[in-house]
Amino acid sequence: MQSVKILKMSLETKIMDQMKEAMKSKNQIALEALRAIKSEILLVKTSGGNSEISDAQEIAMLQKLIKQRKEAAEQFSANNRSELAEKELAQAEVIQGFLPQQLSSEELETKLKEIIAQTGASTPADMGKVMSAASAQLAGRADGKTIADAVKKLLN
Repeated sequence: MQSVKILKMSLETKIMDQMKEAMKSKNQIALEALRAIKSEILLVKTSGGNSEISDAQEIAMLQKLIKQRKEAAEQFSANNRSELAEKELAQAEVIQGFLPQQLSSEELETKLKEIIAQTGASTPADMGKVMSAASAQLAGRADGKTIADAVKKLLN
């Protein structure tokens, strides 16, 4: 349990260090993204009553922040506000740097084929079984929507 605490502190420390660097280099986009991560960490810590954040919570929190930025960018693009969309996408990129290395489409497909074999899925009706196993095994390494699209393709 002690190693988990050290790992969590290193994430917060890493964020604080990068915030200092962003302030020194006057990188507003990175600074805003890092402040959002710090804020979300504080929210998760205080809302759960537990001062520790698990790896799964951490990954889910970062993915949520990225998803928010991408959705906001889509809205800005739809309203011809490309400068704001670019800002949101740049922030999403900064946040992405704190997630584990993302799987390539080939690696994702290979992992999903293994999971499909393990679960015995063969039809699109079995997608739920595959998605629950895939979400648990691939957390943080692939986006949920990407996993779902790939599973649909493989089960059809």
